[in-house]
Amino acid sequence: MYAIVRTGGKQYQVTPGERLRVEKLAGEVGDTVELAEVLLVANGDEIKVGQPVVTGVKITARIVEQDKAKKILVFKKKRRKGYRLKQGHRQPYTALEINEIS
Repeated sequence: MYAIVRTGGKQYQVTPGERLRVEKLAGEVGDTVELAEVLLVANGDEIKVGQPVVTGVKITARIVEQDKAKKILVFKKKRRKGYRLKQGHRQPYTALEINEIS
């Protein structure tokens, strides 16, 4: 059984017991969250596609980690003008463990 869920402006294919990293969600480590925007659910040969979401289906997940991703460097420069800008950015994320699809 698997489902396709939308969170943080992105879509993820999830199965029970799987861990994935999504855009930052509110909550503490150990809290359970409900992902309600389920776009597709497949159980063997039975496939339900939402218009745009599947009604009556929800995914529960447990927050495993709240952290920041690796630092990326952003460098901007304008030639011949002496303008140089170096910035770093670390995107916050939430690691989830999918408990069940119901």
